Amino acid sequence: MSQPRTPIRTAKRRRPAAALRRWLTAAAGALALTAGLVAVAPQASAATLTRITGFGSNPGNLSMYAYAPDGLPAGAPLVVALHGCTQSAGDYFAHSGWPELADRYGFALVLPQTGTANNANACFNWFEPGDSARGHGEALSIRQMVDDALARFGGDFRRVHITGLSAGGGMTANMLAAYPDVFAGGAVHSGLPARCASSLSTAYTCMYSPPDRTPAQWGDLVRAAAPAGTASWPRVAIWQGTADTTVRPANAAELRDQWTDVWGTGQAPSRTRTLTGGATLETYDDAAGRPAVEVYTVSGMGHGLAVDPGSGPEQCGSTGTYYLDALCSSHHTARFWGLDGGDEDPGVLPAPTGLTVTGTTDTSAALRWDAVPGAASYRVYRGGAEVAATASPGHTDTGLATGTAYAYAVAAVDPAGAVGTLSATVTATTTGFTPTCDTASTYDHTRAGRAYQSGGYAYAGGSDELMGLWNTFTVRTLRQTAPGHFVVSEPGCPA
Repeated sequence: MSQPRTPIRTAKRRRPAAALRRWLTAAAGALALTAGLVAVAPQASAATLTRITGFGSNPGNLSMYAYAPDGLPAGAPLVVALHGCTQSAGDYFAHSGWPELADRYGFALVLPQTGTANNANACFNWFEPGDSARGHGEALSIRQMVDDALARFGGDFRRVHITGLSAGGGMTANMLAAYPDVFAGGAVHSGLPARCASSLSTAYTCMYSPPDRTPAQWGDLVRAAAPAGTASWPRVAIWQGTADTTVRPANAAELRDQWTDVWGTGQAPSRTRTLTGGATLETYDDAAGRPAVEVYTVSGMGHGLAVDPGSGPEQCGSTGTYYLDALCSSHHTARFWGLDGGDEDPGVLPAPTGLTVTGTTDTSAALRWDAVPGAASYRVYRGGAEVAATASPGHTDTGLATGTAYAYAVAAVDPAGAVGTLSATVTATTTGFTPTCDTASTYDHTRAGRAYQSGGYAYAGGSDELMGLWNTFTVRTLRQTAPGHFVVSEPGCPA
């Protein structure tokens, strides 16, 4: 194990019945990982890992990579996978086993990638509130990737999951806390409790000697990060090696306390069993008797992701630096989430077809779809949240913002109230737009997504106008003339 290096943060560069369910590697110097896409063993699918640009304002300055097996049907699940420090999306794709499982079970993958422009060791900045809180920085960039992938692949927004290793694990925990309405499940590998750190110094405290908070205190951190009134939480898998000297095993215990408190299960496991690879699984069931939290402890394993190369039904992944031969953690996580089909119950009615946007105004969007035989009613979802129930195969959504894109999907409901399979997603963009003006430092403009930074200079988003140096002393006014399009203006510019 190489000597840990400080994860210094540096200047940034440029740029949804059962149908409704759902880390900081400090060692750096010795890693010899490529920053590009790593070659992988032949896949059953001819699809490849592809970079996607233009997925949103990207305030966290991340790169988006995605993988969708050939012939992926509409309504498929989505898994977001976050790499560890000094690693890349391609490296995680090559070793973690997730592409094999995507081919086997039929779901899409999104692999966000950070780099040295964000963090000297290419770590996700899980310890920075400006990057890990809802609606900010890297966290918002990842959220935007989810939206893009769901629309691009026609995925089921009720079955979006997130997983990560080390720094990616720390970010995973924070994403689960900040976006419980987005993620149905998560898996934290060699990671930290949500909101454990709020600075670089407290990050190291968490890694080596995590605070011994009560379960309620840990749980309160999650509840404070989530939207007010949240009552539905992601199901969380926690993976930890007993010989991990980078992220101490005590973190797994604190993670368990945190998420079992959120779920209200208590900290005594419902059952415990032994797995292959020297692993022990503790399961904590919710009030309905379903697993809500699972803790996997791998005896003798150091810091890394557990993999098990081979062609067996429970094997996947390949070994490498911080990809350690034990058991296939991705397989067990996918099964916990129900991605293998063993826990799916989409209802008896099929997904509505023909969902179409028939018209928009400044504040409304009209939808129509083909009637489903046997349906008593339909549920309409906007951005993953139910917004209407209607007896007819159509709905007009009102009270919307002007010049804004909204994602819609619908599901049929049978006479007994069982909700069927979710439809493919369509996007409706309202007409009109009210220009806005914002005066701030070029640094704050960039952090807010109104501008981007390149070579130490800030540029207005959309228009690419030069704003001056990217710092807190250069103040500029930006006028938004269209969604995501900003121009440099004078202070007090008319809206």
